[in-house]
Amino acid sequence: MVLGLDTCLNACSVAVLDGPTVLAHHTALMARGHQERLAPMVQAVMAESGLSFDRLQRIGATVGPGSFTGLRVGVAFAKGLASALTIAAVGVGTLEALVADQPGLTAAILDARRDQVYFQVFESGVALMAPDVLPLGTAAARLAELSHGRPVTLIGSGASLLAPAFPDAVTRAPDGSDPRQVARLAAARSVTPIRPLYLRAPDARLPA
Repeated sequence: MVLGLDTCLNACSVAVLDGPTVLAHHTALMARGHQERLAPMVQAVMAESGLSFDRLQRIGATVGPGSFTGLRVGVAFAKGLASALTIAAVGVGTLEALVADQPGLTAAILDARRDQVYFQVFESGVALMAPDVLPLGTAAARLAELSHGRPVTLIGSGASLLAPAFPDAVTRAPDGSDPRQVARLAAARSVTPIRPLYLRAPDARLPA
């Protein structure tokens, strides 16, 4: 039994899976407020699934890139619940989770502001590069290099930013990662310490 969480983008999402079977999943769109919503949503999903918490064997959570506050909420919750249940908490990259069910060449692209994007390219779910934060022009050039003119799908909040350079591309802009995919990815990988994935420093600054 695996619990999947996503709080990195503009949604708070939870799913619980028994192997390939989805027992329950909830998603609420929100730019803020993940901290207040996550625990009640987990309780609701577990109640709907008919499972007690001691039946869980693993927890998967998106670790970024994304909202600094949101990803910390998810990681902290996953670590705390996993510790209480004496099970593993596993991190899943937001970009990886966005394209987990997508065949063919796919670019996961999140708007990072300042004319930059969080960017990673996949071939049927297999990463062709590490996640990175890049200027728009550099990301477009990297994708052109990897695609070799093949059809490409652009997924994420930054898809429209690269679309002009790839006019034939299919674009999708989900509000968050599918927690069912987060749970599936977490179930399939080896256990390593869960920690946030920061690709650049936070925008917030201490007052002078």
